[in-house]
Amino acid sequence: MSFLSALYAGEVVHARSRPSKHRLRYRVFSLLLDLDELLILDRTLRMFGHNRWAIFSFHDADHGDGETGGLKTWVAGRLSAAGIKTDDLKVRMLCYPRIFGYVFNPLTVYFCEKQDGTLLAILYEVCNTFHERHTYIIPAQGKGADVSHSCAKELYVSPFMPMDCRYDFRIRPPGEKVRIAIDESDGEGHLLFASFSGERREISDGALLKSLLTYPLMTLKVMGAIHWEALRLWMKGVPVHRHLPAAKSATSSVVSMESEPRPQS
Repeated sequence: MSFLSALYAGEVVHARSRPSKHRLRYRVFSLLLDLDELLILDRTLRMFGHNRWAIFSFHDADHGDGETGGLKTWVAGRLSAAGIKTDDLKVRMLCYPRIFGYVFNPLTVYFCEKQDGTLLAILYEVCNTFHERHTYIIPAQGKGADVSHSCAKELYVSPFMPMDCRYDFRIRPPGEKVRIAIDESDGEGHLLFASFSGERREISDGALLKSLLTYPLMTLKVMGAIHWEALRLWMKGVPVHRHLPAAKSATSSVVSMESEPRPQS
C-alpha cells in the first residue's frame, strides 16, 4: 500500500559562528505524517502506533495543545486565527517519532496545504528541554517552490543563545527531498546555522525496521547529543543565559510578513 506519509533519512547540521566556533553533524531520520492517514497507518503497520505504544509511535499529546484526537482541529484553529481558510485542508508533519516510547522533538514542521498541494502556511513548533513549546504560524503561498520567511524568537531554547534573536527560515517542502534550514541572528549579526536535509523513503514495516537498525535508539541519542554539545560549549566558555519560564507550557503566535509575531495562546 502506498501512503502520502513517508520517511526521510538524512542529517542534521549545526554551525555556530560566535563567540566560539562550534559545529556538529549527525545522521537522523524523520517521519512525514499526513494527519489524515494516522488511523490507517496505525491499523496497517505493525511497527507503528498512533496514541498507543509501539516500537515507533506518534502521540497527539506531544504536539499542539496536547489534546488526544484534536491535532488537526488545533492546526485549523491556528490557521483560522491567521485569516487562512481551512475547508480544504491537508496537514503533513515532519517530526521524530517516539521510539520505544521516548521522543524529544526540538522542531516539528507542519506543512499546511490545500488538497491540490498548494501551500497555505508553515507552522514551526519549537520545544525546549523544560517541557515548553511555542508554535510560529507563518502564512505561505505557492506550490512546489522553496519558501523563505522570518520571525522573532519567542521561546527560550538554549542556555547558550540569547532571547533577543530572529529566525530566518529557508524551506524546501517535502518531495523526493526535504530541507529545513534556519539562520539565527541577534543585533550583532549571525549566530547559528541549523539544518536538516533528507531523502524520501516509502513508509513500511521494512523501512521502519531498517531505520531502527541504522539509527538505534535515535531519539535518546538526540537528547544525549543536546547535553553533550552543551557541555562542549560550556567548556569553550560560551556565555550562559538564564531560563525565563514561558507563561504557559504550550503557546503560539501568528507571524505576518509585515509585522512582528502577535501572541495567540
